[in-house]
Amino acid sequence: MLTILGFAMIATFLVLIMMKKMSPIAALVLIPALFCVFVGKGAKLGDYVIEGVTSLAPTAAMLMFAIVYFGVMIDVGLFDPVVRGILKFAKADPMRIVVGTAVLAAIVSLDGDGSTTFMITVSAMYPLYKRLKMSLVVMTGVAAMANGVMNTLPWGGPTARAATALKVDASDIFVPMIPALAVGLLGVFVLSYVLGKRERKRLGVLTLGDVLVEEKVEEKETETVLVGAGSGASGTGKSAAATGGAGSGSDADADAEGDAERFQVLDPNRATLRPKLYWFNALLTVVLLTSMIMEWLPIPVLFLLGAALVLTVNFPHIPDQKARLAAHADNVLNVSGMVFAAAVFTGVLQGTGMVDHMARWMVDVIPEGMGPHMALVTGVLSLPLTYFMSNDGFYFGVLPVLAEAGAAHGVTPLEMARASLVGQPLHMSSPLVPAVYVLVGMAKVEFGDHTKFVVKWAALTCLIILGAGILFGII
Repeated sequence: MLTILGFAMIATFLVLIMMKKMSPIAALVLIPALFCVFVGKGAKLGDYVIEGVTSLAPTAAMLMFAIVYFGVMIDVGLFDPVVRGILKFAKADPMRIVVGTAVLAAIVSLDGDGSTTFMITVSAMYPLYKRLKMSLVVMTGVAAMANGVMNTLPWGGPTARAATALKVDASDIFVPMIPALAVGLLGVFVLSYVLGKRERKRLGVLTLGDVLVEEKVEEKETETVLVGAGSGASGTGKSAAATGGAGSGSDADADAEGDAERFQVLDPNRATLRPKLYWFNALLTVVLLTSMIMEWLPIPVLFLLGAALVLTVNFPHIPDQKARLAAHADNVLNVSGMVFAAAVFTGVLQGTGMVDHMARWMVDVIPEGMGPHMALVTGVLSLPLTYFMSNDGFYFGVLPVLAEAGAAHGVTPLEMARASLVGQPLHMSSPLVPAVYVLVGMAKVEFGDHTKFVVKWAALTCLIILGAGILFGII
């Protein structure tokens, strides 16, 4: 019964948010509370919620101060060169922008933390998507998949959990998996290219000058603004400068460069810029990320200290500090509220025993003849199981049971551990992952819209990794 109720609770949650019948926060709180009563443990709801909140409180604190930290870094101009570099590469071409999103998310994911990856990626790319009227779910989907592949780094979490659960070395799991993960990351880049081509077909390819002119028209609404030298002689909205078509190549490149300088996604004259403190801020961020990787202090403590320091140094006057905190309060409230709401969901799911019953049911339905292929089975099961439960629940609760079944048929723990990493690209969009709320919150995307878009593509990425692992003899 608990197995059925567990799957029913998750399915109800997903259906309601994808149909936009409830907000994610309301669904995360009310649905598990209702099912807790159905299970007959309504009297213990308070205990389950407090336990869930207690377990996620450090995560919520980390997100709160991380949003303040990176928000202030954006205000003071730390990421302006990154944005300008991507803009120079993209040249207002939707295909290049989507590919740039995937590349940026993959690079920033090297720090091993999904929340910071999404904050930096969205902060850099959101203005481009908004100005060009591109689909924001494409941005969130591509970023989530790239981060999901990179989340398998030894310091990212899943690999360490698998190593701990099966008592093997993390490097022995990860290093042989590199070729398969590289194929998976390449798959994300190819997918971003395809999605970018689709966006290009929908929107067309504009020169940066065309976008600037369109914005001026919208702002003034009093006169027609003619496209300058950067738009070519014809003045049409589909200039050869952006497409590499007819016309002088050198002139087109020069025009694009000139437009890039004028097309600013972040106001280059905003009062919060601190150019004299640029290298201090850059060094502080490097030290902070290094400290996270080396685990010198807990991540929430690092971001708490970092946020306090960056506010004090860049904005020594208290009114300015209050203004920066107020500017980012909306994001902080949305994300931290979502995390605490998710704590209710996870608390009920685990406290009532639904997760344990669901895991045992999944293991029991595996046919006896699949024993010698338990690594393949584990790889396939990692998709739904890491989506419907936390990494801790999967790696410490389910994986040891699967590994024991595999060992009886000669499947090594290392093969099982590698196979268990396959589902991470899909896991990063799970409603139980706090970082995904940072992603959709900052991108102003409905969680249901993100889910409907990303699930099929993330599942495909997982299967590509699994196929590559089998092909290379890793799994």
